[in-house]
Amino acid sequence: MAISVPRLMHAKNVLRQSKLFAGSNQMEVPKGYVAVYVGESQKKRFVVPISFLNKPSFQKLLNIAEEEFGFNHPMGGLTIPCREELFIDVTSRLN
Repeated sequence: MAISVPRLMHAKNVLRQSKLFAGSNQMEVPKGYVAVYVGESQKKRFVVPISFLNKPSFQKLLNIAEEEFGFNHPMGGLTIPCREELFIDVTSRLN
């Protein structure tokens, strides 16, 4: 699955990594956003709009997380066990 450069640039604007928001405290999440940890082995933290939670394609990712972890997420937050590239591709189509 190839990701086009314009889509990737758009995804970077939509998906804001937590360090862009948090300043010195990486645990802060702006109002209207939720932090998610993405990756199969190494997890990367992303901050996404809560409006994504209602989108069918994002809910498929949430179902994968539910099957893998149930309600016990090892990172202490919402963990989605998929490739980072897949996550970026899915979320870039949501806006």
